[in-house]
Amino acid sequence: MTIPLVYSEEVAEAITAGQPVVALESNVITHGLDYPENAETARRVEDAVRAGGSVPATIGIDRGRILVGLTETDIERFASTPGIPKVSSRDLPIVLARGGMGATTVASSVIAAELAGLKFFSSAGIGGVHRGAERTMDVSSDLIQFTRSKVAVVCAGAKNILDLGLTMEFLETHCVPVVAYRSDDFPAFYCVSSGLRSPHRVDDPLELARAIENHWALGSPGSFLVTTPTKPGDAIDGAEVESVIAEAIERAEQKGVSGQAITKFLMRAVDRATEGRSAKANVAVLVSTAEVAGELAAAHAKEFSR
Repeated sequence: MTIPLVYSEEVAEAITAGQPVVALESNVITHGLDYPENAETARRVEDAVRAGGSVPATIGIDRGRILVGLTETDIERFASTPGIPKVSSRDLPIVLARGGMGATTVASSVIAAELAGLKFFSSAGIGGVHRGAERTMDVSSDLIQFTRSKVAVVCAGAKNILDLGLTMEFLETHCVPVVAYRSDDFPAFYCVSSGLRSPHRVDDPLELARAIENHWALGSPGSFLVTTPTKPGDAIDGAEVESVIAEAIERAEQKGVSGQAITKFLMRAVDRATEGRSAKANVAVLVSTAEVAGELAAAHAKEFSR
């Protein structure tokens, strides 16, 4: 059995012509901003990939098929339809079997990207090891999927509501390369730095393209993680956010908030404390990361499509 893949006209033409394509998740359309801002943001992110020199392919689930690239009609439909479920890697086979709509996360998007033959995926921030994971065993499926899917993941690090030190330890233990592109530190989503140094820094996109291909040529079965920080003018101060998170974690424990609900609880707390600045920073990092991913995918295609 093969999973049906439906390519948009733009993506199909790009693949046929050997042009670089960057996969994007659809969860940011359905589970973030309200309509119509979510649709407008999706278009801005896709345009950022194009500005970087590549073709965007936002991934979605519909009628038992994986959509590789959403049309303008699809974006409007995903943005305006209430109740579309968030589909992670564990949910993907069930949602496909049931035939309904689904919005992909990082984990399910990299699965789809590999199935579709796409080498690059962009996300503002990946999941990671949650604070208190030594008690809860709460580790994002994103990290597990990175050990399985051969895709270059371009991101702005991970949200600082997570335990970023343990997240880095997990990636090291599972042999997932982490490279900071034109920076020294591992970024924390809309914070320029997590305070943790990245294992490697690479400034040359062609060198980075060679490193990615070397990873897979050495027999590694998983992803290659590239981080790029948000622009300083769009960033939120890390110390400001940390104090809010610490207080919100205490409230979450008191209220019994756990599992998948904890991320939304903590992010809303940060948004309230920053009076909406974090929401604007969220959109900015989506756009800036997508543009860098477009540039890196274009450089990779230039180096390896000859």
